[in-house]
Amino acid sequence: MSTSPQAQAPAKASFTFPFWAQIVAGLALGVLFGWIARSQDVSWLKTTLEQVGDIFIQLLKLAVAPLVFFAILVSITNLRKVNNAARLASRTLLWFMITSLIAVGIGLAIGLLTDPGAGTGLTPADGKEPKRHGSWIDFLTGIVPKDIVTPFTELNVLQIVFLAAVAGIAALQLGAKAQPVLNLAESVLELLQKALWWVIRLAPIGTVGLIGTAIASYGWDLIGKYATFTADIYIGCALVMFGVYPLLLATVAKVNPVQFFKGAWPAIQLAFVSRSSVGTMPVTQKVTERLGVPKEYASFSVPFGATTKMDGCAAIYPALAAIFIANIFDVQLGIKEYLLIAFVSVVGSAATAGLTGATVMLTLTLSTLGLPLAGVGLLMAIDPILDMMRTATNVAGQVVTPVLVAAREGILDKEAYAAASSSPLDEPAAAPAPVAVAA
Repeated sequence: MSTSPQAQAPAKASFTFPFWAQIVAGLALGVLFGWIARSQDVSWLKTTLEQVGDIFIQLLKLAVAPLVFFAILVSITNLRKVNNAARLASRTLLWFMITSLIAVGIGLAIGLLTDPGAGTGLTPADGKEPKRHGSWIDFLTGIVPKDIVTPFTELNVLQIVFLAAVAGIAALQLGAKAQPVLNLAESVLELLQKALWWVIRLAPIGTVGLIGTAIASYGWDLIGKYATFTADIYIGCALVMFGVYPLLLATVAKVNPVQFFKGAWPAIQLAFVSRSSVGTMPVTQKVTERLGVPKEYASFSVPFGATTKMDGCAAIYPALAAIFIANIFDVQLGIKEYLLIAFVSVVGSAATAGLTGATVMLTLTLSTLGLPLAGVGLLMAIDPILDMMRTATNVAGQVVTPVLVAAREGILDKEAYAAASSSPLDEPAAAPAPVAVAA
C-alpha cells in the first residue's frame, strides 16, 4: 500500500519559547516570588531563591579562570591570521578609551545635576570599610602573579590575563613549534564554551533566583533610600547604551542601530541577569560575529573587552559613586578631582576584570581622590541591583567597539549585520567573512 505525499511530509517543528521570553518570564517570576518571600516572611522561599541564584553564579564562575586564560591566549595568537593586526588592536584600544571618556563624562554630569547623596538620611556611621581595597600600588604590583597556580585558585582575573598574554606572545614568537600547544588550547576553549552554553541555557532559572533574592533581601524600602543614586546609574547607563552607542553606530560605523540591538540583545540580557562580563563572553562573541565582525578579529576583541571594557562598572558607576560618597561625607570635589575620576576610569578599568561587582574599581577611585573608603560600605547593600545595569552596559560596549572598528577598517560584513539573529541559542553561527584590511 502506497504512502501519500502528505503522510511522507515531515511534521512541523513544535513551537519553542524564545530565549528572551524565558528571561523575561524569569524576571517576572523572580519579582513575584521575592515579593511573596519578603511580604509574607516566607523564609524557605527566600532560602530557595538564594540557593538557586548562588548555584547559577557559581556554575558561571567555575569556568571563569580557564575560560579567560584560553580565550586570551587564543585571541592573541589569532591576530596572526589578521592583516594589520597591530592597527586593529590599537584602534580597538582607542575606541575603548573614547567610549569610556564619554561614559564617565555622562556619569559626572548626572551626579553634578542630581547630588545623589543629598537627602538620603545616610551618615558616615552607616558605612564600613570594604574587605577588598584597590590602590595604584596594589593594581600595578598585583598584575604579576607570585606563582602560576594562585591566580587560578583565587580567581585573580587580572593575573590570569597577564599569564595568558605572556603565553600568547611567546607562542607567536615560537611560530610553528607552538602549533601543537595552540591546537590544544583551541580545543580546550571550545570544550569550555560548550560546557558554558549548557549553563547559559539555565539562565531563566537563575534569573528567578537572582532577582527574587534581590527583592526579598533589599525590598523597596531600602531601594527608596538610594532612589536618586539608583536612578542615576540606570539613567546614565541607558544614555550610554541607547544614546551614545546608537549615535556612534549611525555616524561612525554607518549602520542601523536598531539592527545592532536585535543582534546584540541576547548578550545584553544575559549580562543583566548574570552580572558577569566573563560569564557572558561566549554569547558576546557569538553575537559579535553574527553582526558581521570577522571571527578572527572578534576572537581577540571580545575577550580583551570582557576583561578591560567596562563603561558601566568603571566609568559611570565610580563617577556617580564618588559624588554620592562626597555628598555623604561632606567633601567638596573640584575640577582636579573630576579629572582624576576620568583618568582612573580610562586607565584603571582593567581592575574590574569582568567579575561580578566593582568594589575594587570603586576603592581605587576613592583612594586616588582621598575619599573615605568606608563610603563603599554605604553602597554594598544596593550593589547587586546596580550591577545588573552596569554589566549590561559593559557588554553592550564590548560588542559596539568591534563593530565600530570593523566598519571603519572595511571588514564588517554588512549583509551579516543586516541579517543578525535575535537568538544566539537556537541557530548556527554564520560563517565568518574573510579578513582583509587595506594597508
